[in-house]
Amino acid sequence: MVPNGWKIIPIKDACEAIIDCVNKTAPVVDYKTNFKMLRTTNVRNGRVNTQDVRYVTEETYLQWVKRGKPKRGDIIFTREAPVGEAGILEEDNGVFLGQRTMMYRANNDLADNYYLFYSLSSEYCQKQIDNFSNGGTVAHMRVPDCGEILINLPPLIEQKKIAQILSTWDKAIATTEQLLTISQQQKKALMQKLLTGKRRFSEFKGDWKSVELGSLLEYKQPTPYLVKSTDYNNDYETPVLTAGKTFILGYTNEPEGIYKDKLPVIIFDDFTTDSKFVDFPFKAKSSAMKILTAREGISIKYVFEAMQMLDFTIGGHQRHWISIFSNLKIAIPEIAEQQKIASVLSTADSEIKTLKQQLNRLEQEKKALMQQLLTGKRRVRMEAE
Repeated sequence: MVPNGWKIIPIKDACEAIIDCVNKTAPVVDYKTNFKMLRTTNVRNGRVNTQDVRYVTEETYLQWVKRGKPKRGDIIFTREAPVGEAGILEEDNGVFLGQRTMMYRANNDLADNYYLFYSLSSEYCQKQIDNFSNGGTVAHMRVPDCGEILINLPPLIEQKKIAQILSTWDKAIATTEQLLTISQQQKKALMQKLLTGKRRFSEFKGDWKSVELGSLLEYKQPTPYLVKSTDYNNDYETPVLTAGKTFILGYTNEPEGIYKDKLPVIIFDDFTTDSKFVDFPFKAKSSAMKILTAREGISIKYVFEAMQMLDFTIGGHQRHWISIFSNLKIAIPEIAEQQKIASVLSTADSEIKTLKQQLNRLEQEKKALMQQLLTGKRRVRMEAE
């Protein structure tokens, strides 16, 4: 059910045009030109990146835009790899559709392009996209089906108001992302100076030493702390960790085998050499993890940060800690200076953590708002009212 004045229609009925790409890869050149190919990798998180692109000649460009030239405000959509990403094109100078991308152009008498974009990104439409793309080895959406996605369409004036509200959240998200990037870059610059001794605190004068990691850290096998069941639940208390990008895989209620002996620690993936700093009780998922603790007179936080700067290339699928990584050396001062450096970097970490929390909150608020506004469960106040 939708409110009075709203319609449920296929998205094609709200569009002036739906244009598919040429279904072969355009021949690219290895130098910059004025003509850019948009690939599926250029459409992520509601945005179209027109900077990290491949280039073609003018002749190729003219061949590939015979079906239609993308214009500013068009919606770029991915039919595969992955399916269902959408973004508004903000720059239209010399861009064209690469393989597995397509374009929606709103009929301005019926629909607002930003409203259509938000609709495509909504849970309601994404579920339909999933249904359309199931059945093959690789998730793929047929061109005719791309026009059959059903959307909830209010009157045009209400569409514009909804899009305006959601764009306010997008601006706040973009600003927070920029602040987060700046904070991460500032921390990286601090690490380069503090962990190499290029910048020192005035109270410290002693020489630094070059010491092997194995002399600074002890390791434990994770076997006693491995989780038995992967039936995770966010209501459970104990996090199950990996040293990879995911970090927290889920939460378990298993009462035994929780690591909490000597915190904080570094968890180290013996195959990928990824590592994470952990200052709370946890269980482990993989037997390939090493649990690293600091020896007497060593700041574990300092060593962790120094490990992030090591230039190490993984050579094949093998375990690395005992045979290779523990023999790598880092520069290290006396314990008091280690602790001071670690404290400064921890302050930077706190700022980054706060910004990540703000970003997550904004994203969750926007998601909830989309669910309400794009279904009519929550109505916007119109100017005439």
